[in-house]
Amino acid sequence: MSNIAADGCRYPNFQAALSQGFQSVHAIPVRFRPNTIGALNLFRTRIGALSSEDSAIGQALADVATISLLHERSARKNATVNAQLQRALTSRVFTEQAKGVIAARNNINMDKAFTRLREHARAHQDPMHRSAANVINNVVMI
Repeated sequence: MSNIAADGCRYPNFQAALSQGFQSVHAIPVRFRPNTIGALNLFRTRIGALSSEDSAIGQALADVATISLLHERSARKNATVNAQLQRALTSRVFTEQAKGVIAARNNINMDKAFTRLREHARAHQDPMHRSAANVINNVVMI
């Protein structure tokens, strides 16, 4: 919008920008491959369209923003996957320790110890890792 004051009736939400001294606003697409994932809005204190040079600079900034957004999404996804893997590993460690405790207490092999642990967890509607932790902490005797 090259003139907020002239187009103000059409876009009343831009009156706040006008009251802060901005005269025009331009939206540059933030794209990833064929998809537009957002927009970079450039507010100017003077009326008029962007020059081709300013438009190119705006697009370059939008491209940098795209890289930053995608990097952040990727980092967040990796952090989520890492947390899930850590929980799974911790759960597995608890399960293995509990199997060892059950096997030693009952003089049985590890397969039978696992079966007993699983049956206990199911009977008490507990997640396996909680039943395993209870065995390790002597809360439950299996």
